[in-house]
Amino acid sequence: MDYRFTLSVLGRLTFGYGVCMLIPVLLSFHLAENAWRPLFISALLTMTVGGIMALFRQEKQHLGIREGFAIVGGGWLLASILGALPYLLTGALPSYIDALFETVSGLTTTGASVFSDIEALPHGILLWRSLTHWLGGMGIIVLFIAFLPEIGSGAIHMFRAEVPGPVADRVVPRLRDTAVTLWGIYTVFTAAQISLLYLAGMSLFDAVNHTFATVATGGFSTKNTSILSFDNLAIELILILFMTIAGGNFGLYFLVWKKGWRRLFHDLEFKIYLSIMGLSASLICLNLVFSSNLPVGQSIRDALFTASSIMTTTGFATADFDQWPSFSKIILLLLMIIGGSAGSTAGGIKVIRILLLTKQSWNELQRDLHPRMVLNVKIDGKPVNASILQTTGQFFFVFMLTFALATLLVSAAGLEAWEAIGAVAATLGNVGPAFGILGPTQNYSILSDFVKIVLTGCMLLGRLELFTLLIFLRPEFWRMHRNW
Repeated sequence: MDYRFTLSVLGRLTFGYGVCMLIPVLLSFHLAENAWRPLFISALLTMTVGGIMALFRQEKQHLGIREGFAIVGGGWLLASILGALPYLLTGALPSYIDALFETVSGLTTTGASVFSDIEALPHGILLWRSLTHWLGGMGIIVLFIAFLPEIGSGAIHMFRAEVPGPVADRVVPRLRDTAVTLWGIYTVFTAAQISLLYLAGMSLFDAVNHTFATVATGGFSTKNTSILSFDNLAIELILILFMTIAGGNFGLYFLVWKKGWRRLFHDLEFKIYLSIMGLSASLICLNLVFSSNLPVGQSIRDALFTASSIMTTTGFATADFDQWPSFSKIILLLLMIIGGSAGSTAGGIKVIRILLLTKQSWNELQRDLHPRMVLNVKIDGKPVNASILQTTGQFFFVFMLTFALATLLVSAAGLEAWEAIGAVAATLGNVGPAFGILGPTQNYSILSDFVKIVLTGCMLLGRLELFTLLIFLRPEFWRMHRNW
């Protein structure tokens, strides 16, 4: 590990993160809120830390694998630690653990909050919450690559360590151009949704905040009752559309732009993604109609919005799904675990991994009957590399092992079994709302500090897809080296 080079890169990343903190400072100052001073101090401290770290002399100009992982993991940890300062210094959250939980929840686009009265918060803090979503959604490291091309070809290690999915494909040959393209698509969707929400009746401030939370599949709202407070069908339909878009592969959207709309529906993962969402919404709707006696129209509205919100791991709510029948809640739990598409801003295991595991399992059943048969797993007519199948199986095992261990820890701290399962699924899958005392009308403030720390770890592990952080546990990762 080249520590000096790694610290230098992390310093520039941290300084840029501090500059982003100035955005809510400007809003708070414009609105004459007292919060602007502690927000400014938070930004200044962050930029100072970043500036000091950036002074370390760079001993080489090429990133190795270990430096790439260290920068991604270290960057997210620094962003979490320093991003808690605005909450702490403004007094919005007096406990650092609560402030850290809220920051990690924002950056990982989980949307689990410890605030009991969101509407009482200063506008600057509300914007910072949503901005952490937006920065973390497409990835602070991907943004960093886009603006600092001098990192060189080794930046591919950073890109692969942060972008979700079994394979982090480039959408164009040059990595920096890929980062710029992804953030460009992300920004276009952001601008489009802000405009539509504003036209649908939201204030500009609410439109910006809810858009940041939607395209990042985060879920932080400016209202205590989330989207239910608007009670506006047009707003809900716009959110469903953009939640669904955000849960899809952004690399696929680039191909659609270059090759036409047909490319969208030739992608197997995207078709399965929409099918799972549509089937889940239909089953929940039927369950609500026949078990809860809700009107058909309201059942369709609630089922479609909630299924899209949970599968894309956004976490917005228009209904208290914790009061729904068990059948519907089990479907929602499964959607939390599955998540969205690879290359999206959504969390969860990802549809492509579920698809690969299903195809591989089916092939094994056929091989039991026909031992000499040569079978390949294919996606969109192309055979999948054996190494990808192997890492997919490894990821699934580690995900479920982490899920089980975290559930045991949380339940040992006093949560009921169903609540513990829901809490871990909602944080490891970066969803937000869970069940019981952590349902869509509740918040996470009631939990002990120990449980908050466990769930904070789950959020980070889920966003960075486990291995990027777990690799830090291997002793050889930390050894000094000169030639890698």
